[in-house]
Amino acid sequence: MRYAIFADIHSNLEAYQAFLEDAKKEKIDRYFCVGDIVGYGADPRECIELTKSLNCPVVCGNHDWAVVNKLSTDYFNEYAKEAVIWTQERLDDIDKNYLNNLDCVYQDDELTLVHGSLKDPKEFDYVTDRKSAHIVLSMQDTRLCFIGHTHVPGMFYYTEEGDLDYRYAPRLNLKKEDHYLINVGSIGQPRDGDWRACYSIYDTEKYIIQLKRLEYDVKKASEKIEKAGLPKRLSDRILAGR
Repeated sequence: MRYAIFADIHSNLEAYQAFLEDAKKEKIDRYFCVGDIVGYGADPRECIELTKSLNCPVVCGNHDWAVVNKLSTDYFNEYAKEAVIWTQERLDDIDKNYLNNLDCVYQDDELTLVHGSLKDPKEFDYVTDRKSAHIVLSMQDTRLCFIGHTHVPGMFYYTEEGDLDYRYAPRLNLKKEDHYLINVGSIGQPRDGDWRACYSIYDTEKYIIQLKRLEYDVKKASEKIEKAGLPKRLSDRILAGR
């Protein structure tokens, strides 16, 4: 089977639609969402509806929970806080109830999903280095764990020598006896200097992970953010992928 694992849509409808169109071409069998459907962008309701239509496992992101007051915005920057308030004012009770009911962790026989870290998932810690990655790898019960939150794609794994390594490549061959921690990047707001949408394809038969980048109408998405009255900083940053 072929799985599409994606995260951090952040209300970017143009990027989300481009991803879904590409996933059809890739003949994806199942979808998995690693959180942050909303926040920053101009189309939160539309992105929630698209996510619902996939009927797939979804875990909460910090922005998803902040919008429904399950998480304080005290550690958010001023732009993120403003986007949370803006989003709250535009979602109805059905939308908010959907976000409110998202769990922090999903696990089945093959894989685990968590937005930040398996260590205190409700705290939404960032996994950015070998130390934080080791914690997750030591806690995960499945061979594969998919995360988001940093908006930077890549994979942590142990080498044959026992060292914890990090790698980014468009295509990664896995070993069935090893454990992997894969950051799927961001659909709606990449922050690795590449503005294109990013998601992960997992081929369960070939045991291959693909980190795929997609062009989309980023100019339109940026203009919509500014026209919506959100901070210009948010419209500028998606153009740069920062």
